[in-house]
Amino acid sequence: MDIDIAFWIVVAVAVTGSIYVFDLIALKPKRQVSVANYKREAVEVDDEVIAELEKEPVWVEYPKSFFPVLLLVLVFRSFLVEPFTIPSGSMMPTLIAGDYILVNKFAYGLRLPVIGTKFVSMDDPKRGDVMVFKYPEDPKINYIKRVVGLPGDLIEYKDKRLWVNGSPVEREEISRLSRQARSEFLETVGDVEFKTWVYHNRVLPSGLLRTEWTVPEGHYFVLGDNRDNSKDSRFWGFVPDELVVGKAFAIWMHLSNSILPSFSRNGVII
Repeated sequence: MDIDIAFWIVVAVAVTGSIYVFDLIALKPKRQVSVANYKREAVEVDDEVIAELEKEPVWVEYPKSFFPVLLLVLVFRSFLVEPFTIPSGSMMPTLIAGDYILVNKFAYGLRLPVIGTKFVSMDDPKRGDVMVFKYPEDPKINYIKRVVGLPGDLIEYKDKRLWVNGSPVEREEISRLSRQARSEFLETVGDVEFKTWVYHNRVLPSGLLRTEWTVPEGHYFVLGDNRDNSKDSRFWGFVPDELVVGKAFAIWMHLSNSILPSFSRNGVII
């Protein structure tokens, strides 16, 4: 079951914040009046009685304690950095299943939590960026792929090779695994140099009916680095700007079948 964490954090902040404000404008003044009346009428003031009169109800005390923490989490996740987990091998060898990554939420502009409306524009995605976005066919799901096509670009994928605006992208074979008939290439898209995998004896699924795409305005064309094992723009189309989440920039932990996490893969994502 997919849980929209951002939505429930917003709900929690709204509920705890409402209780905080209600206590501030309605309940706290009443407690202060009760304390003032007691001090005026009591022959001898008892500090324990005052403490009891000033005490917040449990249903107020706990939400007020949680509110600043939840608000901080909301601001941090919505506008600064959000953690994600890699669930599949579509971005191998750059990212593997079990990698825990950090995503820069303000790299492409600030967006309102949950609804995703951009209210502050900053930079735009660049060719070569590893980008997290909402899956266009089901926005409840987060996807991660590499940006290879910007608005207006002509993208071609033929003979297991990527072309951008009529030119094949620069690539160099750096290793070949004969047993799996797989080559590892060092590929350059934009100003970014990264590794990709291509399987020579593997035919792309029949869902790939096109080999050429022109990226429309306000959209991006994305591919997985594991080219023969990635469901990406070749199959379902373009990523609209309103579904962009942020730029992946670091691996901070890896956890697969082991109980204990590994930090050997920690580093900057290229």
